[in-house]
Amino acid sequence: SSSLVRVLVSLAIAASQDLNFTFSGFRSTNLSLDGLAELTSNGLLRLTNETYHRTGHAFYPNPVTFKNSINSTAFTFSTTFVFAIIPEYATLGGHGIVFVIAPTRGLPGALPNQHLGLFNNTNNGKQTNHVVAVELDTIYNSEFNDINDNHVGIDINGLESERSASAGYYSQLNGKLTNLTLISGHPMQVWIEYDGMEKQMNVTIAPIDVDKPSRPLLTLSRDLSPILNSSMYIGFSSSTSNSYFASQYVLGWSFKMNGLAEALDISRLPKLPRVGAKKTSKFLTIGLPVLCLSLVLVAVSSISYAIRRTMKFAEVLEDWELDYGPHRFKFKDLYTATKGFRDEELLGSGGFGRVYKGVLPTSMIQIAVKRVSHESRQEMREFVAEIVSIGRLRHRNLVPLLWYCRRRGELLLVYDYMPNGNPQTTHVVGTLGYLAPEHARTGKATTRTDVFAFGAFVLEVASGRRPIQPTEDIILVDWVFSRWLGGEILEARDPNLGTGYIAEEMELVLKLGLMCSHSEPAARPNMRQVVQFLEGDVPLPDILPLCLSASGLTFSHREGFDDFANSYPSSMDKAFAHSSSVAESLLSGGR
Repeated sequence: SSSLVRVLVSLAIAASQDLNFTFSGFRSTNLSLDGLAELTSNGLLRLTNETYHRTGHAFYPNPVTFKNSINSTAFTFSTTFVFAIIPEYATLGGHGIVFVIAPTRGLPGALPNQHLGLFNNTNNGKQTNHVVAVELDTIYNSEFNDINDNHVGIDINGLESERSASAGYYSQLNGKLTNLTLISGHPMQVWIEYDGMEKQMNVTIAPIDVDKPSRPLLTLSRDLSPILNSSMYIGFSSSTSNSYFASQYVLGWSFKMNGLAEALDISRLPKLPRVGAKKTSKFLTIGLPVLCLSLVLVAVSSISYAIRRTMKFAEVLEDWELDYGPHRFKFKDLYTATKGFRDEELLGSGGFGRVYKGVLPTSMIQIAVKRVSHESRQEMREFVAEIVSIGRLRHRNLVPLLWYCRRRGELLLVYDYMPNGNPQTTHVVGTLGYLAPEHARTGKATTRTDVFAFGAFVLEVASGRRPIQPTEDIILVDWVFSRWLGGEILEARDPNLGTGYIAEEMELVLKLGLMCSHSEPAARPNMRQVVQFLEGDVPLPDILPLCLSASGLTFSHREGFDDFANSYPSSMDKAFAHSSSVAESLLSGGR
């Protein structure tokens, strides 16, 4: 019961001390002004003018009770005001406006410039100040850790904000932050609310033609009871600098203790002074811009059409292709030959693309055109290998490659048209060392063959060697395995690394590459397991090299590769060596 009595007494005292006022303009108000602050003839509160290095203060004339005298708990309060900042220059001016709660009206000793008329070099940041402020700051000051030159901040006893954010508001439509420019010269409204029970302050800002956003820009969870005295003054502060100034205006102000401040009637607020030159004729302001815009749109449309038509037939040419220039074909000619790559001309799907029938318009030669995308590194490797092999490979089971073309994100290969042929790929040129043995035998690609190719890639990166060294008759997998079998697997590392590697990680990568290169598809890990091994989520199985040898990692590993390689003439070695160097230059970004 005693607690209930204290609550009732507190409410009674608070009710007797409630303050509530609304100023729709300041023509008939009795504010306490000092410095540059003045009231204009139409009721605007102007805090600063064209005078350099000065301050301006405007306070409610009477002290306001902010704390319950019984338990010294700060009351709930809210305030809202409309302001505008008209700078000397379009992008620079003044030091912003501050709503302030202070023990005194005049803020004696306060300095202009970056101190905003609140503090000086001696008292800034001291707990004895008992000042709570919300700054609308338009100048960046690194000494106070400002985030930028256009922000809203909550200050307590100093100019280094407890919370700050770039000026803006959260849209009611999509919840996204819309930026505001404080020195735009346009009026904006600010809402400041403190909940004495929740010990939380919210600050919201928006243009005057936008309703109050439901989500505040700033929220500070802080008990103001130790900071606020029982009796405080409320008002505004601003300042100018030695180099530039701005006219800082307050158009209307509403405040309420222990409740929600009354909404301001925007239609009743005084008008801001006109900024800029007088209005010109409607033709200059509307007609001329519309005419210019129309001309620009016509020009842009014409240029865009020309660019689109050019890009439609644009091709890609890289340095490595200069040796093969005579084999290139214009995309425009292929587009015409295949009738725009219509579905009616589709012959089928090849190993890495779709194949279309075509007739060259000048020579009437029938051709088959394979379109290959750039989406896969494997596809690029296939393309490079085929291009480098032009004119070098001749075999009864190979369809002769006549020309090629590169355009944007796709590659086009031109073959002789074979009416009785099969569009399915039977051999893949240029990928020796990356093909799993079962892939070379059957021509079928599976997820297990992808793991094998990944193992070859891992070993290639770790050792600095190609999967197959034609000049040395060395298969990389056998070579790395022999090092492991001899107890010196780290000797298989790339010698160019020197000592710049971690032994445990290098050993993990080399052993994992060997596991992925197992000749038995079922014995290879899947890619999910590979990722777990590399990230350290799962330890690599403790497998002895003799176990892998017995299960078929080596010796039988050549099976399939030898058959595949022997199906081509000996000139294949030279072509493959050349294609490998070109592929390395193209794919070096991933090595």
